[in-house]
This record gives sequence, C-alpha cells and structure tokens, in this order.
Amino acid sequence: MSETLVITGAAVNGADATDIVVEDGVVAEIGAGLSRSGARVIDAAGLVALPGLVDLHTHLREPGYEASETVLTGTRAAAAGGFAAVFAMPNTSPVADTAGVVEQELALGEAAGYATVQPIGAVTVGQKGERLAELGAMASSRAKVRVFSDDGFCVWDPLIMRRALEYVKAFDGVIAQHAQDPRLTEGAQMNEGSVSAELGLAGWPAVAEESIIARDVLLAEHVGSRLHVCHLSTAGSVDLIRWAKKRGVAVTAEVTPHHLLLTDELVRGYDARYKVNPPLRREEDVLAVREGLADGTIDIVATDHAPHPSEHKACEWQAAANGMVGLESALRVVHQSMVQTGLLGWADVARVMSAAPAGIGRLDGFGEIAVGRPAHITLYDASAEGVFTEADLHGRSRNSPYLGRDLPGRVQWTLHGGVVTVADGVLVEGLDDGGRDRK
Repeated sequence: MSETLVITGAAVNGADATDIVVEDGVVAEIGAGLSRSGARVIDAAGLVALPGLVDLHTHLREPGYEASETVLTGTRAAAAGGFAAVFAMPNTSPVADTAGVVEQELALGEAAGYATVQPIGAVTVGQKGERLAELGAMASSRAKVRVFSDDGFCVWDPLIMRRALEYVKAFDGVIAQHAQDPRLTEGAQMNEGSVSAELGLAGWPAVAEESIIARDVLLAEHVGSRLHVCHLSTAGSVDLIRWAKKRGVAVTAEVTPHHLLLTDELVRGYDARYKVNPPLRREEDVLAVREGLADGTIDIVATDHAPHPSEHKACEWQAAANGMVGLESALRVVHQSMVQTGLLGWADVARVMSAAPAGIGRLDGFGEIAVGRPAHITLYDASAEGVFTEADLHGRSRNSPYLGRDLPGRVQWTLHGGVVTVADGVLVEGLDDGGRDRK
C-alpha cells in the first residue's frame, strides 16, 4: 500500500498551480488548499506535473543480454527520466515470441517495482521473418500483449506482414514496423548524403525507410488493421504518414528524441555513441520530424533506449553496435527541441509522451492526471539547467549521446501508482526488495 501524499502547487500540464491528493495509489482529489492529516507533503511550487511518461520503445535486454541492461536497471533508468511505464522490445534471448517469455518479462517488471513493464511480442518466430509467432497466445497470456514488432529487423516479406496485420485485428493489436529495406542498407554505416561521401562510409538512404512505410500503409489500408511505424527519421517518411492519415489509414508513428535534435554532422568525429539505427539524418530531416510531431502527423516520442556494454561502443566505427540509451534524457531533449522552440506546450508533451503511447499500446490507467485514476505522476522542473553527465545515468550502460551536453530541465519527482520512485531529484533505492514505502 502506498502512502498518502499531498502535492502542493503543481502546474498540471503547465496550467495554473493546483494541489493533488494521492491515497491508496490513486488520485483522490485535485483543487486548491488541499490537505490530509498525516500525509507526506510534496512542495511542487514551480514544477510542471505531467502524467507519468510512457515509452512505447524500450530495450531492456533481459533475458539473455544482462551485460547491457536488466529489467531492474532499465526501469530504474526509466523512473529517473520520469517514466512510469515502458514497453519492452522482444529482441531478447530467447526472443519474446511465446507466452512464456512475455509473462517472464512481466513478472520481472512487477518484481522491480520502478515502472510498469509491458512486453512487446515478436511478429515472427525468432524475429527471423519466416513464419508468424504465437501472436494469439501472447495476446491471451497474463501479459496481454497488444503490440508486436520484430524491431531490429524489418518484417520484409509483404505476405507475412499482411498476415500479421490481419491476425492482430481479432484482439485490437498493432504491428510496430522497423521500416528498413535490408537490401538497400546492406553494409550501411550512416545516413547517405554529403557527410557519408566525405567520410567514405557506406550510406543508408532515406528511401530504404520510406519504401517500407509506403508499402505497409497500403497493406494496413487493404486489411483495415492498425500499423505503427517505429523511429521515423526522414522528411519523406513524414510526408508518407501525413498522406496515409489523410486517406484514413489507421497508422501511427513515433520519433526518437535523438532524431529531434542530433544530425549526421556528429559522425565526423567517429564517436560510436552517435551510431544508431536508423542513422542520424540531415538537418532538413530533423526540422521535418519536428514539424511532423508539432502538427500531429507523428503521434508520439519514443526513446528506442538501446543499452550496450562499453566494449561494443569503444571500438572502430564499422565494428560498433547501433544504439543509444535515452530514458533519462528523453524529456529534457523534448523540452529543448520542441518546447523551447515553441513547437509544443506542456499539454502537448503530456500527449506525445504519455497519453498517446499508452493509447497505441492499449495500456490502461496511464496518460492522465485525474480523480480516480492511478497516480502515475512526473514532477518536472522546467527552469533547471545543467550538463548531462554519467551521474544522470541509472542503467547498466553508458552509451548516451548527450554526455557533456547542456540540457534544460530536471525530473524532481516520479510516482508510479502512488509509489515515489524519484524524490527531490534522487532515485529511491530498494523498491525491488520490498522497500516500497521508503522515504
């Protein structure tokens, strides 16, 4: 049982300051001048209260790759970044392609206690793209899987993609596609463009992403099913999603924080922290995805948190692994790239980082601060400033592209179902060993 909390002076979604009472893990009252006898008081004057953030695209690595991350360390990182729920991608070992594996991931998240872990199931057996995985069994399991993805691998076979889209309609599921034509990206090392030509690195063309998106929105339209496009990164992809939505296709799309801020110019230093899939794109693409997020073409921000041991990054560029950690920095990067630029307000941030991802993933109880709803709440100091350092990282890996970079803001408090996971900017220890009411 969580403690009774009174949050005073919080600006919910950036609006006027108000008080919030939390009892038994639920928002009990919202208004002015609230109090409860014996309650713990959280002074939130000057802080923005957002519904606990939800990440639709997280790699927790467990089971199988615990040297990179575990469910415990990954959810600690999530809580530090203001997240109350994460969707765990299936590229584990064994692959999350059966009811048994997704239920194991769910149990690990429940034991950790820092955030809700909602497993994503693989579309195909072993993510090999050859035959459909046990989609129905995962959907009816205790994990209640509704999002399926072979992320890391494109579901390249159009017939298998069509069958997957048809299959998930029965339980209101969604196929989340990693849009990458494998033939067009063989040996690719970075975005195809002037920088790749100067550096002599094999280019990753935008059309490799865009051609798969074009095919899949037509397939989704044909079968009348839900499609979600993972980590969209090019201007052309934004145009395709905008076109598909105008046609009434049930398509949603995500953009990562790093694609909202960083460009392929950073590759010039051959620092493998900037090697990612899809690659960092041109400045023109960054501006286009910002515009797409601002006008609603792109539905959500998702981190694509991809931890790797140091030896997988501290090597020559061609041998380095793709991926960046991003849970702890996501809200601060969105603040810098979208809020400080005037493209989004805090209510918009609540939508694209909480309500919309929860809706796409059919995750109940998230996305809103309202009476009677579970108390998943993030209190954010938008006036803070600081350099992002390794001290800000709470996962097992250190491959952040933001180390040494000035970023605005700071997560001061995170509540997960009324349980305080971050207090005064400090991660609460011991939630995984039963210490859920520790101050």
